[in-house]
Amino acid sequence: MTLSTSATAEHIHANGLRNQWHAVVPSRFVAPGAMRKVTALGEQWLLFRRSDGRLSMLADRCPHRGAPLSLGKHLGDRVACWYHGVEVETDGTVSSVPGLPGCNLEGKRLVTSLPVREAGGAILAYFGDDEHPDPVELKLPDPLTDPGTEAILCYAEWNVPWRYAVENLLDPMHGAFLHHESHTMFEGDTTAKFRIRETDRGYFFEKTDQRDVNFDWVELCRTGVDWVDLSIPYPPSAGPGGAFGIVGMVCPVDESRCGVFFWRYRRVQGWQRDTWRFLYKTLIEKRHWEVLEQDRVMLESMPADADQQENLYQHDLGVVRLRRLYRAQAEAQAAPGERHRPGRGR
Repeated sequence: MTLSTSATAEHIHANGLRNQWHAVVPSRFVAPGAMRKVTALGEQWLLFRRSDGRLSMLADRCPHRGAPLSLGKHLGDRVACWYHGVEVETDGTVSSVPGLPGCNLEGKRLVTSLPVREAGGAILAYFGDDEHPDPVELKLPDPLTDPGTEAILCYAEWNVPWRYAVENLLDPMHGAFLHHESHTMFEGDTTAKFRIRETDRGYFFEKTDQRDVNFDWVELCRTGVDWVDLSIPYPPSAGPGGAFGIVGMVCPVDESRCGVFFWRYRRVQGWQRDTWRFLYKTLIEKRHWEVLEQDRVMLESMPADADQQENLYQHDLGVVRLRRLYRAQAEAQAAPGERHRPGRGR
């Protein structure tokens, strides 16, 4: 079972786009031999890891009576529902019904199991629909796979719609104001002009009159998973590695919550990698959390209908482009009889 084809564009737009991969939670949230209940795209899921580290993601719903499997018992290679003991394997197949051995439920794959991958310390899962159950090709961000790059994951959960968190990243100009007191974003002009530049994986939204001074550009990348890449110039006191990069992903939890993933990376190897990690953990990480907290406070303070009562200007071109893209995709993924646009936001 995947998302029903009766879903409306409003539901998809609010709870998360389908037929693509999403980062769900950090890998450390599910230790070997453990399981964890998570919410993603407005649905309840169970992450289940065997003692050998292999990971599965199941719908958190027993096929017998619908009880949460997350309340059940980890049996090594399967989970037993607490309610009646029905055992479900990691691919969603019912392996045993203790109360009635030989029951016709046994041997049937009755629980949705999502394709999962792990990269950069995060768990990613493919969320399809009835018409697209097989995963699309996933090309991970280079900083998460390049052995010459050190990427450190920071994860937080915010009480904001997932779209607001992505829009915040497609708005470089907020760095010069909201983050002005930051150790890295106090330089540069507070006026700018922007342009959109197409790429083979998405688009750049960048300042035309300033580069490598502040938060001057961002690229939206759509490579089976949606992510952004951006760069913040660093002073020599921050150690080796040149520009400081950030890869960002946002997981829709439900219509009012999201999980944000920020990998802070630098291209360093050997002793430079060790120096960068030491400086980050002892000095820079605390400052980065302060910047994230500024974003959280601002976004959580905005009303739920903030995007319905706006007066936008040239700096918002990147956000406008993103909204049109996501609305069109939600519309395309909706059931044929339910395809009407979600809301009237610009």
